[in-house]
Amino acid sequence: MRHDRIIHGVVTLGAMLGTGCSEKPKPGPAAPPPPPPPSAYAYVTNEDSHDLTIINADNDSVIGSIPVGTRPRGVKVSRDGKFVFVALTGSPKCPPAMSDEQCEKLGSDKTKDGVAVVDASSRTVSRVLPGGSDPETFTLSADDSKLYVSNEDAGMASIVDVATGKVLATVPTGKEPEGVTLAPDGKSVWVSGETNHDITILDAESGKRLGQVSVGLRPRSVAFLPDGSKAYSANEAGGTVSVIDVATRKVTGTITLPEGSKPMTILAAADGQRLYVSNGRGGTVSAIDVATNQVTQSVAVGKRPWGIALSKDGGKLYSANGPSNDVSVIDLATFTVVKTIPAGKVPWGVAVGSAP
Repeated sequence: MRHDRIIHGVVTLGAMLGTGCSEKPKPGPAAPPPPPPPSAYAYVTNEDSHDLTIINADNDSVIGSIPVGTRPRGVKVSRDGKFVFVALTGSPKCPPAMSDEQCEKLGSDKTKDGVAVVDASSRTVSRVLPGGSDPETFTLSADDSKLYVSNEDAGMASIVDVATGKVLATVPTGKEPEGVTLAPDGKSVWVSGETNHDITILDAESGKRLGQVSVGLRPRSVAFLPDGSKAYSANEAGGTVSVIDVATRKVTGTITLPEGSKPMTILAAADGQRLYVSNGRGGTVSAIDVATNQVTQSVAVGKRPWGIALSKDGGKLYSANGPSNDVSVIDLATFTVVKTIPAGKVPWGVAVGSAP
C-alpha cells in the first residue's frame, strides 16, 4: 500500500514537472506595424544656412536636412519625385534699399552659381547644373528636360538642358528677373522683371521672345489658371495682383491686397477657383476669389512669408517664413494655421513632390 502511494506520488510529481517544463511563455502584445512611408515630401530651401529641409507632407514633421550649396532659393521637384532642383548663387544679399554701388562692394563668387540636382532617394546632391549668372528662381519644361532660369543680376533668362547640363540659350528679359512660370500648355514661359515692372514671354522650345506685358510695381511671380486663360502677377511694391488676359496679353484688372501686403509668390488652386498669395512683409497669406477678383480671406503666418506651395491633394498650403526660420501649414478648408514647422535659417522657397 505504502509502495503504491510512493509510486503514485512520483508519477504525479513527474507529470507536474513535465507539464511545467513544456509550457511556453505567453506572447506579449504584438508590436505595432511600422508607419507607412510618406506619400509626399515638402522641400524647403534655407538661404542663410545653405541647406534643404525635408518634411514628411503626410504628418508635417521634419525628417531631415541636407547641405546643398550657397544661398539656395528657388526649388522645384521633378514630376516623378526622383529629383529636387535648387537654385544656388554666389552673389551677395542686396535688399531693394541697398544701392547698386553698395551691393557691388560686397563682391560675388560666380563659381557658386548653379542649380543643384538632389537625388530624393539618397538625399544627396548628385550634380550641379549651370544656371547662368545669379540664378534665383526657375521652372521645368513639361517633360522635365529643360530648366528656365532667371538670372537676376544679368537681366537675362537661361535655358538649360537637364541631361547634358548645357546652356541652350540666354535671352534678355526685364531688369532683375525673378519669377519664372511655364504656361499650362507648355508652350511659353513667363518671366517677371522686378525693376521694369513687366513680364517677358518666351517661346518654351526656342527661347525666342514672344512679347512683354507691363504690370504693377515690382512683379515677383506669375501664376496661371489651370485652363491657361488668365495669368496673374504678384506685384510687391504695389501691393496688388495684375490680372492678365493670356490671349491678348493685356492687363484686364487689378486686385488690391490688404493694407501692408508686399506680395511675393502667387499660386492657383487646381480647380481654378481661388488664388493664394504670400504677402511678404505683411506677414500674411491671402486667398482671392477668381470669379470676383476679391480677397476673401487672410491669415497671419510667420515673418515675411516668401515661397508657398500646395499639398498634393490641395487641402493644405505651406508658407516659408524667412526671418521666422519656420514653415506655416494652412488648412485651406478653415483657412487657419494648423502647424508651424521649424526649418533652417531664413527659409526662402518651398516645393511639394511625390515620394520617389
